[in-house]
Amino acid sequence: MFTRYITITLLALLISCDSQEKVDIRGPLETVLASQNPNIKRVMDSVHQYAVQIKFSQIDRKNGGISFKDYDFQVDSSRYFYPASTVKFPIALLTLSKLGSMDGLDRNTKFYVEGDTVESTFAREIEKIFAVSDNQSYNRLFEFLGQNYINSELTQIPFGPVRISHRVSTPDSDEITTRPLIVYQNDSTTTTLPNTINTSAKSLTLTDIQKGLGYMDGDSLVREPFDFSLKNYYPIETQHQVLKTVMFPEKFQSEEKIHLSPDQLDFVHTAMRTLPKNTGYDAETYYDGYCKFFMYGDLKENIPEHIKIYNKVGDAYGTLTDCAYIQDTKNNIEFLLTATIMVNKNAIFNDNDYEYDEIGFPFLAELGRELYNYELNRK
Repeated sequence: MFTRYITITLLALLISCDSQEKVDIRGPLETVLASQNPNIKRVMDSVHQYAVQIKFSQIDRKNGGISFKDYDFQVDSSRYFYPASTVKFPIALLTLSKLGSMDGLDRNTKFYVEGDTVESTFAREIEKIFAVSDNQSYNRLFEFLGQNYINSELTQIPFGPVRISHRVSTPDSDEITTRPLIVYQNDSTTTTLPNTINTSAKSLTLTDIQKGLGYMDGDSLVREPFDFSLKNYYPIETQHQVLKTVMFPEKFQSEEKIHLSPDQLDFVHTAMRTLPKNTGYDAETYYDGYCKFFMYGDLKENIPEHIKIYNKVGDAYGTLTDCAYIQDTKNNIEFLLTATIMVNKNAIFNDNDYEYDEIGFPFLAELGRELYNYELNRK
């Protein structure tokens, strides 16, 4: 039951000795997760079932300074959830950082992966990652970086635990040999960035690394738990910290963040908040909330101009995750929110039978809306 996890709600109202007024002593997450809104309540009434983890940061600005106040609900890096496309965020950052260290290359350099028919630029692939969470864009940047580079760079920075081991939605996703990139030095001259041979991933030993009652292997049902031990690992606390360093780089020392120039950071911020319709995608198919799960993930309406959501989402294997900085420029509201939920009632993985629309998207959207309203009313 919900009260088992948030016992402070038993002391929700305290009588002040001085004023005799009722004072709410609950924090923002306790208040919001106690909501009677059905989108929240049906999850919290059976919270064990949904593997919810939430990290929320209030932001206060005073005398030119910025301070954070962090709140957690069930955040536990030792308890595994599949991060899906959220791993595309650090891959985009590392791509820009690596380009910044290479002579003659920048984000506007045109390239293609050997054997791929698509020519693109690094900038365009990063824009597609944030606008519609394009899988092949991620895979192309993965070939550019390679597993060893990715993990070496990420583990040198104190973000928290992380391991990125594979591509997504492609055969041989965990192949350790990357493919060469052909890059254009000008319109007619190309050069080749050679492939790399990387280290095979080691099995993760985490709680809930094996999930469910079975999984689909092609058309066959395998009646044993699905093993995630060789999958990507990018827990809530790490996602949240990466986001903090990108949105508030001035708060962190150089060794605490991925090195990006001011111009690169501006580009990332723009890409993170830009809606699909503003990058050439059909607005009906890729509606505003398509990759904005908090506040708008269960809606098809347009996001108001004054609401800016800088984020990266992920959805796969019944797990939905969003990691976002949300800003209301009209009402001077801003906060950071990272959350994950698993919706897989039949406990069978890879069958595409998940309660995304019925439970997952409504929960994350309502969580965002209620925390937004909490901050709107906060003095």
